[in-house]
Amino acid sequence: MVKVRRSFIGVIAVAALFLPLISAPISTADNPPRKIMTGWVPYYSMKTALPDVLNNIDLIKEVMPFWYTLKFDGKAKVAVVTDLYAPANPSVPISEPLNAMRNAGLSIIPTVTDGTDKLVLAGLLKNPVSRTQIVSAIMNLVRTNNYDGIDLDFEGFAFVDGNATWASTAPSWVAFVKELSVALRAEKKILSVSTPYVLNPNDAQKGYFVYAWAAIASSIDKLRIMTYDYSVSKVGPLGPITWAERTVQYAVSIMPASKVFVGLPGYGRDWVTAVTGVCPANVVNSVKAGAKAATFVMRDAAALAATYGAVPR
Repeated sequence: MVKVRRSFIGVIAVAALFLPLISAPISTADNPPRKIMTGWVPYYSMKTALPDVLNNIDLIKEVMPFWYTLKFDGKAKVAVVTDLYAPANPSVPISEPLNAMRNAGLSIIPTVTDGTDKLVLAGLLKNPVSRTQIVSAIMNLVRTNNYDGIDLDFEGFAFVDGNATWASTAPSWVAFVKELSVALRAEKKILSVSTPYVLNPNDAQKGYFVYAWAAIASSIDKLRIMTYDYSVSKVGPLGPITWAERTVQYAVSIMPASKVFVGLPGYGRDWVTAVTGVCPANVVNSVKAGAKAATFVMRDAAALAATYGAVPR
C-alpha cells in the first residue's frame, strides 16, 4: 500500500478571479476607501464563470473577458490578435455573453495575453513599425466589439524571456504602453495592465521590474497586480499578506491608489510532501515528494480539506 502525505493551501475568492481595490494612506486615496470588485471571465469556463458574474451584479461592475491572445503570423510577419472564445464555445456566438454582460450594466475590458514564443513580442515592441501595428490590431479589436477598453497581460517577459532581457525590454514596453494609451484615450477607452509584482527599486528585491510601473503610471488607468503564486514548487502561502502589502505600497507611492487593484487567487495548491511505499509505474513521476503541485478550484476546497481533517479558516 502506498501512503501519500500531502499539504494543501487554498484561498477563497468569489467566482472566477476577482480583484478588490486596495486603498492606501496617501492623499489620493478615497476616505472611506471604495470597495470595487472586478474579475476575469475565461473562455474555457464560460458555463460557470458568466453565471457567477451575472449572479453577483451587486458586487461587480466591470469584467475582463479572458478571450484573446497575441500571436505572430510567420508568413505575413505581423502580430495578430487571436480569438480564443469562438473555438472553445462553437455553439454560443460571442454576441450572447457580450449582450448579457452589457444588459447587466457591466463595463467590458477584455484581456489580451502574449501567445508568442520566447522573445518574439519583446522584439516586435522594439521595432517602431511592428509596435504601431500591434497598437492598430488592438484598437481594431476594441472598435469592432465596442469594448470599453483593453487589459494587457503580457507575462512572457517575466516567465519566458528570462530576467537578463528585462533591462532591454522595459523601454520598448513603456513606449508601447504610451502609444496604446494615446490611441485609447483619444476614443475615451480604458487601458488596464495586469502584471506580476514589482517592488521599490531601492529594495534589494525588485520584483519583475521589466513592467516599469513608474514609467507607465501616467499612461494607464488600472494596474492589476498578480499577488498570487508566491509559492509554486514548494509548500507555502499563495499570496502572503506581508508580501502583497510591499508591492501595493510601492504601487500607490507612484500612482493614485484609485488605479491599483489586487488579484486574489480563486484556487489552491495540493503538494505531495512525502510518499511511503512504491507507486504504480503510471503515476510514479507525479506522486512523489516535490512533484508539481496539483491545482484545485474553490468549489473543491472544502472536500479536500476534509480529507486532511482540516477546517478552513
